[in-house]
Amino acid sequence: MGYDYLDFSLATDGLIAEREQGITIDVAHIYFSTANKSYIIADTPGHVEYTRNMVTGASTSQAAIILIDAGKGVIEQTNRHFFINNLLRIKTVIVAINKMDLVDFSEAEYKAIKSDFQTLMRKRDYQNQQITFIPVSALKGDNVVNKSEKMPWYTGKTLLENLESIDVEDVYNVGTPRFPVQYVIRPKTEEFHDFRGYAGKVYGGELSVGDAVVVLPSQTKSKIKAIHFYDQKVETAGRRSSVLITLEDDVNISRGDMIVKENDLPTIDKQFTAIVSWMDAQKLTASSKYIIQHGVHKVLAKVDRIHNKINPVITVLMTLLIHWR
Repeated sequence: MGYDYLDFSLATDGLIAEREQGITIDVAHIYFSTANKSYIIADTPGHVEYTRNMVTGASTSQAAIILIDAGKGVIEQTNRHFFINNLLRIKTVIVAINKMDLVDFSEAEYKAIKSDFQTLMRKRDYQNQQITFIPVSALKGDNVVNKSEKMPWYTGKTLLENLESIDVEDVYNVGTPRFPVQYVIRPKTEEFHDFRGYAGKVYGGELSVGDAVVVLPSQTKSKIKAIHFYDQKVETAGRRSSVLITLEDDVNISRGDMIVKENDLPTIDKQFTAIVSWMDAQKLTASSKYIIQHGVHKVLAKVDRIHNKINPVITVLMTLLIHWR
């Protein structure tokens, strides 16, 4: 590129248009590991016209890093990014005040930007967020992995040290366990001719052998007979673990069904109010019909009315009437 330094942004900006314009357009996923953890970075765009991509990346993230240009401070997009993180209930947020080299690594500039961001924090409705501020200069790695000698006034952890210190219990909102069935396992061998297992991923909590469960939507009851993890049997399947479950009863279960604990049933209804991030160029309108996908299931739905529209994130609050097929 003719630069006199190594431009690390080229590692995440894979599109030619991104490299030509020096901006992020699409969501790029970059994988890396340390001795302690494995990470997936969802590099999302910051520009106004790509706000929908920011929502896409944040929707599957467990922690967020909000970048602020020290030369520009808190701008409109900072408000958008923090609002999206607050809306999607991302609990761990790191505010990285980047390009500190442009302001001569000034502590006063850092504190001024931090104060402006704290003003945004007073507007949030989700108060359980853990927010950390870090001054960095990504150009040469100041406070990214190692402590910067150019900012001795900052005594906190570096960006990577903060990521490494995040407690998994703080990242995930532990709730009631849900097990959507991805695939029904029926081996075609004589040894396992009566075997019937249900493969999927555990969400929200834990499932254990002996738990009384209910299969939705049929509401058939049974108990967990065994939990298989690859070639081993385990007593408990933690959240986000991909396992195979067998039940004590030979019940009719298909792909897309949900296995839940008997004492933790979800609310089953045909009408609900939701905050929806609308991403289509065609406007959402009341009384129009749409298709809602939940897991692998699709149902017809009608928008009853739009209560209000939240600016500036293309987000609407609306009531949906569900008409099951």
